[in-house]
Amino acid sequence: MRLLLPVFSLTNEIVGDIIYKLSIVVHLLRKRYNAMQLGVRDVAGLFNVSEKTIYRWVKQRKLPVYRVNEQYRFSRAELLEWATATRTGVTPEIMHEPQEEHVPQPRLHEALEAGGVHYRVCGTDKASVLRAVVNIMRLPEEVDRSYLYEVLLAREALGSTGIGDGIAIPHVRNPIVLHISRPMIALCFLDHQVDFGALDGQPVGILFTLISPTVRAHLHLLSKLAFALRDPRFKDVITRHGSREEIYTEACRIEASLPSAATNPGMIT
Repeated sequence: MRLLLPVFSLTNEIVGDIIYKLSIVVHLLRKRYNAMQLGVRDVAGLFNVSEKTIYRWVKQRKLPVYRVNEQYRFSRAELLEWATATRTGVTPEIMHEPQEEHVPQPRLHEALEAGGVHYRVCGTDKASVLRAVVNIMRLPEEVDRSYLYEVLLAREALGSTGIGDGIAIPHVRNPIVLHISRPMIALCFLDHQVDFGALDGQPVGILFTLISPTVRAHLHLLSKLAFALRDPRFKDVITRHGSREEIYTEACRIEASLPSAATNPGMIT
């Protein structure tokens, strides 16, 4: 009996671990289903193009889409991710998440300060770089870093987060709750550039790793970051690996310029 007890205990641990992982899968599937509430007409409005153009983008430009009950359904977060990677203009309405309107909008400089700016991050390839990034991120103790690393790797397997000009924005494909109270962006300058499979073929040396507790926070931060990277002054301080103070100052300036931009009914490009 003494020999059987450890086996029985180990079996219970394995079963418990399986149940826990299944609960995570179910939670993620529910979140993904709830996120896929946009139809072709909705997406056409977000990009200010015709519905025919959306169908063409699905076939020719790999616009992320799902088939649900023989109909196309789209995720708001994945659309913004695709628009950022392909530099396609979108309307400000893409950031509107009615079910989370009560949640305060995250600020770019606050997210950067929460994630921190890190220099000379080591790594010889995409996997080792992501491992190093996860290890240095300012995460609460209860966050499973190994799980986060696997999720980031899985996202890269679906398509590179390299957006060009030596910059990548690693993040999960659909924002998930990681027991964090606020969103964060960890800015990492690599010791050596690595191949990230970016669209322009250039190796990556700068990573903005984005972690958000909600879909809305993810959308707003991704949109603000895309806007900031098109600003010459912000782009300059990033490409020359400026000091933390310089980077936070520029991010704060970008944030201050956004209210007027947010009221503009034009496109975010």
